[in-house]
Amino acid sequence: MLTINYANCLSPRVGSHGLDPDHLDPAGDLAQGIAALTIKLAKSRGTGWERWRELARGEMRAQHVPAIKELVETLRPNASNLVVLGIGGSALGNIALHSALRTPTWNLLSDEQRGGPRLFVLDNVDPANVGAVLDFCKHNGGYERTIFNVVSKSGETAETASQFMIIRDLLKRELGEGYAKNIVAITDPEKGTMRQICDAEGFVTLPVPEGVGGRFSVLSPVGLFSAAMCGIDIDQLLDGADAMDQRCSNEELAKNPAAMLAALLVELGTNKGKTNHVLMPYANSLYLLADWFRQLWAESLGKQHDRDGEEVFTGFTPIKALGTTDQHSQVQLYREGPNDKVIGLIEVEDFGPDKGDIPTGLGVENLTYLEGSNLAHLMNAEKRATEFALNESHRPNFTIKFPKVDAHHVGEFINLWQIATAYAGLMLNIDAYDQPAVELGKRATFGLMGRKGFEEFKTKVDEGLAETDCTV
Repeated sequence: MLTINYANCLSPRVGSHGLDPDHLDPAGDLAQGIAALTIKLAKSRGTGWERWRELARGEMRAQHVPAIKELVETLRPNASNLVVLGIGGSALGNIALHSALRTPTWNLLSDEQRGGPRLFVLDNVDPANVGAVLDFCKHNGGYERTIFNVVSKSGETAETASQFMIIRDLLKRELGEGYAKNIVAITDPEKGTMRQICDAEGFVTLPVPEGVGGRFSVLSPVGLFSAAMCGIDIDQLLDGADAMDQRCSNEELAKNPAAMLAALLVELGTNKGKTNHVLMPYANSLYLLADWFRQLWAESLGKQHDRDGEEVFTGFTPIKALGTTDQHSQVQLYREGPNDKVIGLIEVEDFGPDKGDIPTGLGVENLTYLEGSNLAHLMNAEKRATEFALNESHRPNFTIKFPKVDAHHVGEFINLWQIATAYAGLMLNIDAYDQPAVELGKRATFGLMGRKGFEEFKTKVDEGLAETDCTV
């Protein structure tokens, strides 16, 4: 199972920049407060915007997984390409799962070698990027062997809606009347613009479950469909998530990984000025999980007002880094710049059978220390060296250890952070499930693009960004 070593967040290791170990005493106020939050989360799980807590078990799992597998069994044999249309929570989880659990050369392999489609995730409206992916699919398998997976609960998100409109028109021209079989929509099961389109045009659909927000949706059909299409074991993924959920239901702080993670980061952030939270995997495969974490942590916790309506401007800035790459760039700042960060390191215990053995016989004295070792050992030595260096500079840090990178442990990691986010929201007394600042930008986009009912936003944008003589 995943473990968290948080000794380097405590004052014996990093001095006054860490927490006093007594602050985590089981009989203390923090631990007792966390126990009360665990009870509160147990009561609210499965309700409102916390229905995501049920995705890995019980009725919700029983509803979603068989439907996904049945659809995958039908589509995968005839699919060379899978193109996901989505943004934010409708894309980052898909990308992270694929990066973690498929070989980095997946899209370069033949259909026979892969046993599943190539995966492309169009998570932006950059026309050059969209055009390049569509052109590649046309000449590598063809549109008839390309499945387009549009992910949008409402169907009104401008980025995804525009992509969908382009692809729908393209498929109608290229494939004729049967074009609908190449579109799979993951959307609201009952209402919304995309639901209306799907019902009218006969698209196959999977649900975005009620009460599951985008950034908490990776363990729903939103993330599971593309994963299963590419051969990822979604049962193992959900088993790992459920195992972590069970550990994180323990009222004892020292036995609850998500509660401990939230307690450390919130306490260090609010009481020690450590408002920047770095996640630094020492494994390329886990790097894009740090992207997924950034949305989860930033959008959930960055709030102007608390639940009582008080202006608080709370939240923490998530930062991604990659070990060992960023030892040669960002670590200089982390050690000698402002001491305003907590650095989360991710270590992989077993990289698998190919450890990258380093041969002997080069005959260069200054490099003999590397001979006979391997890249896996070097990677973890670099991680421990960075950990030591951070401690020497009194920079709080912790390590999440993966025994190995597989679907079970990735599922654990996902639920660890999701549940930690729920705890952090309660500790900060904010709503971790809304995103009002994001919504304003959406309305402004509607106005600028001429959507009826949003004209006032175009006027406000034009007036607020009127050209001045401040251009060089």
